[in-house]
Amino acid sequence: MKKTEENQDDIGISGSRPSTLDLRGRQSVRATFRLSEACIEAISILSAQLGIKQKSVFDHLMEDAQVLKNMARELAKAEFNPRGRIQKTFVISRRSLSSLDMISSQHDTPRDALVEYSVRRLLPLIANERKKHEIRKELLAEMSDHFAEGKKLLSKAIEMVGTDDPIADKLSTTISAYKNALDDITSFIERGKIIEKFQPE
Repeated sequence: MKKTEENQDDIGISGSRPSTLDLRGRQSVRATFRLSEACIEAISILSAQLGIKQKSVFDHLMEDAQVLKNMARELAKAEFNPRGRIQKTFVISRRSLSSLDMISSQHDTPRDALVEYSVRRLLPLIANERKKHEIRKELLAEMSDHFAEGKKLLSKAIEMVGTDDPIADKLSTTISAYKNALDDITSFIERGKIIEKFQPE
């Protein structure tokens, strides 16, 4: 089942004096696809790891029309079994959806298949992000140890010169900023844990 619903609240505007056509192309719409669980998970991972909206992932996948056309020609000869796939609605730009629909129609290729195989092209990027994720966890462990040492140093400074001393005050401010950064990094890595169990088909 395919359905498209307009959502006129999310319009991206770039550059000066954009045309009406450009604004409409950036307008968000909802589109429903039937995709494999791995494909849906890959889209979520890319969005979380790169800090971008899923809409931007689709824009990236659909921006090169020639690549999509070449893919559509190849897929026209292959079988795409919709069984076992999950129906999922995404927010994407009107321009991306129009390009997808046009190429799908021109080459008689299911648009679900075009999305599925377009996402597979990004699997090397996910593999690279998985390696970075492991490195980030190691760095986080080192940062946690460093933060613990910093807290000990702050306690020592307060004990030796008092809370109101400029040294203790500056050190306290530094440790506080370090704690905020550490919390942000921890949250980012926690969100990225989904990549640890990802198994592409």
